[in-house]
Amino acid sequence: MKASARDRLIIALDVGTRAEAISLALTLAPFAGWMKIGLQLFTAEGPDLVRAIRETGANVFLDLKLYDIPNTVARTVESVAGLDAQMLSLHLSGGGEMVRAAVAAAPEDLLLLGVTVLTSANSETLREVGMLEDVLRQVVRLAEIGADCGIGGIVASAREIAALRKAVGESLKLVTPGIRLRGSEEHDQKRIMTPAEAIAAGADYLVTGRPITAAPDPIIAARKIVEEIETCVFRTDRD
Repeated sequence: MKASARDRLIIALDVGTRAEAISLALTLAPFAGWMKIGLQLFTAEGPDLVRAIRETGANVFLDLKLYDIPNTVARTVESVAGLDAQMLSLHLSGGGEMVRAAVAAAPEDLLLLGVTVLTSANSETLREVGMLEDVLRQVVRLAEIGADCGIGGIVASAREIAALRKAVGESLKLVTPGIRLRGSEEHDQKRIMTPAEAIAAGADYLVTGRPITAAPDPIIAARKIVEEIETCVFRTDRD
């Protein structure tokens, strides 16, 4: 049985305060089973916010994108395990030793997600920092490192899903940021897809933030995205 649209949708709580985050989590609970806490909010409000969001009934994706020496990353994973988050991200570009240390430190109920190439980046961004591979090849290269090290899931644009499935198979969860309804503002995202396109491509979870949280009516925006996911899930279930 496939997950419902609500269980697939992750709302990025890219706001500055605990009050805003909790208000959004409660408001959007009927549409999304997951809330993402990123660096801005975690830095502003601290670890207790994870527990506060869990009290709203939502699962938590703690999107810290860890990137440090292996020992520091491992100890951080152990600390996160005590916060009752369900997902935690780290940069696969930290290398195999770092990723293996994180995997070894993670409890079974914490899904470690390996970040490949940020959806705000493109091939020009990679060349700027000395990477000669194009985005797709770099995403696959990093995902293969994660898979070899026992990571539980991959964070990448929906545009790379087909190549990722071919490279790492069906066992890893694919989490896709940069989700936008057709015609929506792209903001600083460069590699985007619509909810229907991402689900059809094989994404397990969709992450979206400002298209919902900055909308004039977040409820209407969330409902539109969920309806599009539901339509696609129903169609793929019938297939």
